[in-house]
Amino acid sequence: MTAPLDSKTPVIVGVAQRTQKPDDLTQALEAVALMEATVVEAADDAGAPALLNSLDAVGVVAGAWSYSNPARIIANNIGAPDAATLLSANGGNSPQSFVNEVCARIARGELGSAVVVGAETIWSRRRAKRAGIERQVTVQKDDEPTEHFGADVKMSTEFEAERGFAMPINLYPIFESAIRANNGESHADHRARLGKLWAGFNEVAAANPHAWTRTPMTDTEIITESETNRMVGYPYTKAMNSNWDLDQGAAILICSAERAEAAGVPRDRWVFPHAGTDAHDTYAVTERRDLHSSPAISAAAARLFEITGKSPSDVDHIDLYSCFPSAVQISAAAIGLDLDRQLTQTGGLTFAGGPLNNYVSHSIAAMVGTLRSDPGTLGLVTANGGFVTKHALGLYSTEPAGHTYASEDVQDQVDDTGRVAADESYSGPVTIEGYTVMHDKAGPEQLMAAVRTPNGRSWATSRDAETMTDAMQRELIGEAGELTPEGVLTL
Repeated sequence: MTAPLDSKTPVIVGVAQRTQKPDDLTQALEAVALMEATVVEAADDAGAPALLNSLDAVGVVAGAWSYSNPARIIANNIGAPDAATLLSANGGNSPQSFVNEVCARIARGELGSAVVVGAETIWSRRRAKRAGIERQVTVQKDDEPTEHFGADVKMSTEFEAERGFAMPINLYPIFESAIRANNGESHADHRARLGKLWAGFNEVAAANPHAWTRTPMTDTEIITESETNRMVGYPYTKAMNSNWDLDQGAAILICSAERAEAAGVPRDRWVFPHAGTDAHDTYAVTERRDLHSSPAISAAAARLFEITGKSPSDVDHIDLYSCFPSAVQISAAAIGLDLDRQLTQTGGLTFAGGPLNNYVSHSIAAMVGTLRSDPGTLGLVTANGGFVTKHALGLYSTEPAGHTYASEDVQDQVDDTGRVAADESYSGPVTIEGYTVMHDKAGPEQLMAAVRTPNGRSWATSRDAETMTDAMQRELIGEAGELTPEGVLTL
């Protein structure tokens, strides 16, 4: 006999996604209006529009817009003026972390219902500006949210920034090179494997009505340079980089089982979050124990499965955060997932779209749809902020967990996994640990490398044409070099 469901059990009852790409740019919704529209659609998806009037909280994922408290605008417009308003910190982990926290508060009886929402309108904003079209945008500057959720943390040290290592397009391909070397792969075999991996993501995006880019690409097309697919940071072409030039919004409506029952939400709409975990790797990439793994994801995944009594083999559906191929591979290795499995529900941040901090709202919404279509199965969602830095994980199913929802931060299990010293003033002999060759439209521009010193790690660059060509043809990791005081590398 099934045990009765606790009235405070958190349940996702409604989700919505929107992608707008109007021919007439004057018809494009501004970001807060796009958020509001997805919130309304999430309530419609639940079959209970009246849920919006009794929302206890509206949580907004931070974005590239100037509203000081967009949750207040949304709450007022949907008829929930008394709802608490929350605004997340920056980071791709934010949507899953938000869901983890909201569910924990519902389980403790602190909330009855809440919505998590985010949106970006970078595509329409940029094109309207180019066309000289004046957009009508809500001005809101001095309205403080009830709560700032999470903390903004600098993802790069001054030393890393001074050396030029402060952008995802620089660091993720460096992680990729470390994965290649750790696997003992040749450049050709490695690139072929990446093409196959990313072609699997592309295939899902092509079938996803909410994806920004639905053009099919073969594995060969993905890894091959062309006029429309130039090399960005070797070995990544444009088709292996996250795409944030888009207009997308997504919302997740969560409430207690009691509130869902009272609102008359049909049971076939219910998806239960079973547990969530959070952790972060060292904020300074310089201090990471290596560049091909994540102790934080390992610890967060282990605890997630411990809480739920599940294992990676029990997971039926997966969405791994996929800003770049290295992020997927690091997560899969840390969790214990085979790369031959389907690892996305959306198509990933290259093809489905990477709306800055809000991608995982889309992946959770997509996962809810997948689980509703395959009742009784288990879904895993991972989120990543920074440079494989901040992480949040969640397990979901249409069946209740059989235990009280739990959300845990497992940082204490990560902090003692070892750190590498930043050797900022060092010059002299070094060993190459990871690298990429950054390209502009004309071709190779600069080699960027992580190097190990006798006492730690430093960062180096080279604009030598022969060195850059060599780096893309054979493995330089493990080779010796000389680092100048200015950070220039010679082999």
